[in-house]
Amino acid sequence: MEPLIPQPTSITPGTGTFRLSPEAVIRVNPGSPQSIRIAKALARLLRPATGYDLPVQISGDPAPAGSLVLTIPNQDASLGEEGYELQIEPQLMTLRAYEPHGLFHGIQTIRQLFPPSIEAGNLQAGPWNIDTGLIHDLPHYAWRGVMLDVARHFFKPETVIRLIDLLAAYKFNILHLHLTDDQGWRLMINSWPNLAKIGGSTAIRGDPGGYFTQEEYQAIVEHARACFITVIPEIDLPGHTCAALASYPELNPGGKAPALYTGSEVGFSSLSISEPITQQFLGDVIREVAALTPGPYLHIGGDEAHSTTEQDYRQFIERLQELVLAHGKKPLGWEEIARVELVPEAVVQYWINSEWALKAGLHGNPVVMSPCTKAYMDIKYNEDTPFGQTWTGSYTEIQDAYEWDPSTFLSDLPPEAILGLEAPLWTEEIATPEYLDFMLFPRLCGYAEIGWTPAQKRDWGDYRRRLAGHGDRLTAMGVNYYRSPQISWND
Repeated sequence: MEPLIPQPTSITPGTGTFRLSPEAVIRVNPGSPQSIRIAKALARLLRPATGYDLPVQISGDPAPAGSLVLTIPNQDASLGEEGYELQIEPQLMTLRAYEPHGLFHGIQTIRQLFPPSIEAGNLQAGPWNIDTGLIHDLPHYAWRGVMLDVARHFFKPETVIRLIDLLAAYKFNILHLHLTDDQGWRLMINSWPNLAKIGGSTAIRGDPGGYFTQEEYQAIVEHARACFITVIPEIDLPGHTCAALASYPELNPGGKAPALYTGSEVGFSSLSISEPITQQFLGDVIREVAALTPGPYLHIGGDEAHSTTEQDYRQFIERLQELVLAHGKKPLGWEEIARVELVPEAVVQYWINSEWALKAGLHGNPVVMSPCTKAYMDIKYNEDTPFGQTWTGSYTEIQDAYEWDPSTFLSDLPPEAILGLEAPLWTEEIATPEYLDFMLFPRLCGYAEIGWTPAQKRDWGDYRRRLAGHGDRLTAMGVNYYRSPQISWND
């Protein structure tokens, strides 16, 4: 079989070979609209390279030889929401799942079982063969995420949508968008339009700015939903707010707005916690963002609020949690929010301070693991990386990104408190889609496996061999990936 990432739960080899036939169909059992949509997505993935019609048919009748069948028999609840079973026989390939989400993950495995050229956007030479066998698969962690900072540098909707497609290919299910910071406000708020028009007009170093209209943001969210990926918006509060303060003088003490900020220092800005206008601002922003976001979470930031007094910070986070809950969302914040009393629904994202993460986990609040020394993708691979940062004091090569375990990274954090992992990409030094690709890949492949595959089934030597086979696949997908010397890439 072609090398799979992430590694499935189990693979039982068979005898013989399945060959996708030019006359193949993709058959779906009647009565499942989601299955039909997923079958059509699979057809769209396979048609360009194969040149086959691959019609999607709704029928319970036997399919022609060399075809694919997608089915939700509702019999194996052990597969859960995201698991699937793929039976590959010489005459037929059958994908089964308990829920549509599992079917969607299964079609990502199907595309990886074909040669890398299946990812090309034009006609390729066949044949399209797959070794027979049985794959039984389901994820280890419920939270398998990536964060993209669009505040320091703005990335257009089409770039974010392309990222969603790449995340789906490796079975991620969370996209966290860091929408606001000192250097930019990237989402139109209709009740406060200058946040985007003024606060979104520039970027770090004075680079071009930009913002998502509400329609563009909703298109991103809907595309993610179609890929079973939850978008989590972050409005970073009460610090990291210079773009907001520069947009509205009335948010500042004395009514004087600071200049737009294009530097890289942090911790100097803060909302005026006790001002009535601040409460109106928060209510309007949270209300609009919550209404635009169907997912269950809203990220409130809470990090590096060095210019907010401790008393004001505590009062602010306590109020903000209740405001988020009032609009039907669960609050999520960086670990600093654990300095205050958290509501039971709150989720904490660990990045550097173990004390606060441990406090949250021991208090019963779920923790998402994003250790900066392992999971931050703005950090350079090595001293020769042409862009990126080194503020953690170390590099993060492919092996470093792969060889850590969320359940043991903080030894005193109860494993049951860990929701999963999230790999952030901060963009102080990342200004183009090509730079994005380079810092994301192939580290994202390793994070995908950490999130999906239990630690006892992960092995650097085996992963390194499988990753080598994904170089050609990433190239066919148009990804400008980093060719790490730690990997013997297939050329």
